Amino acid sequence: MMRTAAFVITFFVSTAGLAAAQEWAEFQSIRDGFTVTFPGQPTVKDATWKSQQNYVLPARQYTADRGRAHYSITVVDYRGIERMAQERVKTCPAGAPLCVGTALGGFGMWKHDVREAPLFATMQFLQRDAKLTDLSWSQHDMVVGQELQMLNTDQSRTYGYVAMHDMRLYILEATIPAGDPPATLFQSSMSWVDASGSGIRYQTMYSNEFHGLGVYPVPARAPAAVGAPAAAPPERGGNAGAR
Repeated sequence: MMRTAAFVITFFVSTAGLAAAQEWAEFQSIRDGFTVTFPGQPTVKDATWKSQQNYVLPARQYTADRGRAHYSITVVDYRGIERMAQERVKTCPAGAPLCVGTALGGFGMWKHDVREAPLFATMQFLQRDAKLTDLSWSQHDMVVGQELQMLNTDQSRTYGYVAMHDMRLYILEATIPAGDPPATLFQSSMSWVDASGSGIRYQTMYSNEFHGLGVYPVPARAPAAVGAPAAAPPERGGNAGAR
């Protein structure tokens, strides 16, 4: 499929501009290592994420609306958590093993925090006032994750995807009003790119708790398909273009 380069645009109010903002196109973030099909150019803002072990981690949120439907991706950066843990253990009281940590969990329990991150993010969905209708294992370009669907009290539906790659947690979510088509295109379109913007697909399964933590080497990449399109250019301008 031909890839459409996505660029940050200056918003202006006009009929043509609003119509263009509703068009589906592939958006790529080299900074956060992903591509996804968004309904128009997403708004990008910095955020924070409080992990299960109470580390406050940097995050970014990408959001877009299409009518009454809302689409978002939250990317949480766990790459600095080991350094945070080193600072935490300096103030651990004597006799506090959960603060100090273990060889398996890491000092300050940072390794366990990385391992449990996808389940912790999924739990945030499950704690909502909504009915879970589907929860399944998934893989996008051989990166393991999980997909879910929920029926909300107003009869809207939420489609989610949670995965972790290269020590970053990805939380994809779409909430669609009752009667609208399902958001499976958005939910299933997530894929990965490296620092040059080239797509990543592994030959065998990638699991962050093993490969991101360095327990095993990262799997080899699958050969590029014959006739595959070149990588899309990175997003430019504004917040989304920063590296």
